[in-house]
Amino acid sequence: MRILALDLATKTGWATNAPSLSGVDIFDVRRGESPGTRYLRFVSWLREKIGFIRPDLIIIEKAHHRGGAATEIAAGFATHLQSTCADLGIEHTNVHTATLKAHATGKGNSKKDMMMRAYRIKFGKDPIDDNECDARWLLDYGLKMFGS
Repeated sequence: MRILALDLATKTGWATNAPSLSGVDIFDVRRGESPGTRYLRFVSWLREKIGFIRPDLIIIEKAHHRGGAATEIAAGFATHLQSTCADLGIEHTNVHTATLKAHATGKGNSKKDMMMRAYRIKFGKDPIDDNECDARWLLDYGLKMFGS
């Protein structure tokens, strides 16, 4: 199964097993741009990733609604991801943050540093940042739950 795992945010972490790659892409709004431009850029990026990877499943970390700009952006990305998946006939699912943390560290309330430390132990290298870290853990969880 080909999986694309995404940690949705302005700095979106991504990971895939087809081929085994991961990274971080940034969707900042530049001076003078409409805030909606970030979503246009995201959808274009997502369709490009899908065209390259051809995933059977896209898995994301479930957005928490705490309010503020970060929540708005994550929810907007999730909405655009869902419509893109519907348009292209790709399955998608989400994983609750506590479930992902428990998968990575054994504790559902782990802090970022614990997730990063577990990443180094499991994957034998440093992640680019916490966004790539979360995406790689999402991929690992997806492979465990939905097969390789």
